[in-house]
Amino acid sequence: MTALLCASVTFVQLNYAKQQLESDEQLARATIQQLLQNHHGIEAETLGRQLQQLLAPAQLHIMHQDGTEIFSVRSSQSPAGFIESLLQWHGFEFVSQELHSQSWNLRIRYSLQHQHRIEAFGQQLWFTLLVVAVISLLMLPLLLWWLQLRLKQASNKVGLLLDLLSDNPELPVDTTKLPAGFERTADSLQHFAHQAKKRLHDMSANARQITEDAFKDQVTGLPNRNRFVQFYEEQLSQDNKVDFGIFAICRCTELQSLNQARGYQEGDKYIQEVCAILVKAVQAYPGGQLFRLNSSDFGALLPRVTPKEAENFALQLQSRLNEYQRMAELDSVAYTGLVSYESGRALGELLAIADTSISLAQTKQTNAWHLQKESSGLETASYGYGNQNWRNVIDDVLANCRLDLLYQSIQPSSRAAKAYSEILVRFKTQESQVLPTASFLAMAEKLDRIVALDRLIIETALTTIKNKNLQDQYFGLNLSARSVHDDQFIIWLERRLLKDATIASKLIFEVTEFGLQQNLKTSKRFIDMAHRSGARITVERFGIGITSFKFFRDLKPDYIKMDGSYTRHIDDDKNNQYFLRLMIDLAHRIGVGVFAESVETQEEKHMLDSLFIDGCQGYYIGKPTPL
Repeated sequence: MTALLCASVTFVQLNYAKQQLESDEQLARATIQQLLQNHHGIEAETLGRQLQQLLAPAQLHIMHQDGTEIFSVRSSQSPAGFIESLLQWHGFEFVSQELHSQSWNLRIRYSLQHQHRIEAFGQQLWFTLLVVAVISLLMLPLLLWWLQLRLKQASNKVGLLLDLLSDNPELPVDTTKLPAGFERTADSLQHFAHQAKKRLHDMSANARQITEDAFKDQVTGLPNRNRFVQFYEEQLSQDNKVDFGIFAICRCTELQSLNQARGYQEGDKYIQEVCAILVKAVQAYPGGQLFRLNSSDFGALLPRVTPKEAENFALQLQSRLNEYQRMAELDSVAYTGLVSYESGRALGELLAIADTSISLAQTKQTNAWHLQKESSGLETASYGYGNQNWRNVIDDVLANCRLDLLYQSIQPSSRAAKAYSEILVRFKTQESQVLPTASFLAMAEKLDRIVALDRLIIETALTTIKNKNLQDQYFGLNLSARSVHDDQFIIWLERRLLKDATIASKLIFEVTEFGLQQNLKTSKRFIDMAHRSGARITVERFGIGITSFKFFRDLKPDYIKMDGSYTRHIDDDKNNQYFLRLMIDLAHRIGVGVFAESVETQEEKHMLDSLFIDGCQGYYIGKPTPL
């Protein structure tokens, strides 16, 4: 009986999980087809990055029809487990999907990352089977006792006992009504029923907590992206339900720079403050709901709200964001993209349009918003318009050198240790408003302006160092991975460094670990060129990926800068202390210096010094200062 119940429950839940996974596949296919139909003319690599952001696939390959690969990304996947085997047995195939676009002359092969949904399904399945097994085990002894008492012609009194126990296990039973010798049995049965009820209650509470955690963001307490997708599919994706409103995405553009410059604690605080502002704004609208879609994006659904009302919402939100910006001393806080929705609209289309609206908002003033009122032709017209606005802003910065240089020092831990000051850049509009650095750099790379931007920054830095007579100081400059792997840029940089050889010997170029790993051959050529010119190399954001020391032996960098996640609360984190001490020891053995960024407290500084770090950088050491 127990086996039959378990098999039935397993079959039902497998069928539901299969439907959910197939729904994910259909949504992904519809999203790709929508982008291919309406975003005609963008580069394949740009298309790949958009698909990577929207779908978070396990793997994605974009190829010409002849098989030549243009764009490829692959994320780490857990090995297939028992649940995956059950789903495959039930008929769901974990295979790559492929789409062809004759107009683009492209083939897109992809597979989705189903791990999160499979883990949630596994937890629900095991809990359900456990409940079925417990209930079956509870009923078995009751059935045996009932049969035994029937044989002894005491069914009337045992029936009374079972009725009392099923209604309230804690209710005292009058054992004088039972046959002689059954008092102890009744007490045992009552105690057993009470304990079983308590355990079932605890398991139900644990199951509810697991389900709640799977759909809740830990930093803000808001429903997460999984809950948003589930809500949209259940309430808004069907044509037979008539509903309309405004969907808004609010993107926190300063999160990455705050995490790097001030540490993850300040980043979390910033997210929580923006969340509080959004909660107040959304609560003013009946039925409004707020979700945290990813690390930097919040999504708001405002049902039955017209575009005119949405403008008032956006203006009030911008005012609150501006007030918070002044209090927190930030360059910007967040930008908002709004779009009208109605029942039956594809979720992928809605997200893509809102993302385009954010791009348009970022070309306006600080913390701006953009409302896309008309949906017809949006995917082609406004997408190009948004890119064109950004292209004009970036070209204006390049043509008129609209940037300011700041520096933040790395404090050496001893007199023998060598350190330098990192040069930071802020970009400005024609009206001298500061643009969000992370968004500006991202759009510059998207629009193929990042190499020209790196050249401008280097040229400006060298000129400033020379004009201000700072040739005796060491300075670090950040380079994008695109520039490092560009042959023409490397040739230009070598000639430029040879022109100012004295300054070149004082420069340290910072490149991310991920950027160098993209192409080890060209990375080595760049590092060799820098060393020939007298400059040095720092591998920044080290420790995010999995790097072997063959990487260092081949590339021979001068320094590594540990990612800020290792610095955060290191005075209390024994695991990070052990890992960092090991990395410092290994790096020193091959002659590589080690720096720590995002140092925020005195306790973190003292702990890093005790681990023999070569230098520390962060708000505790010093804030960015104009060069």
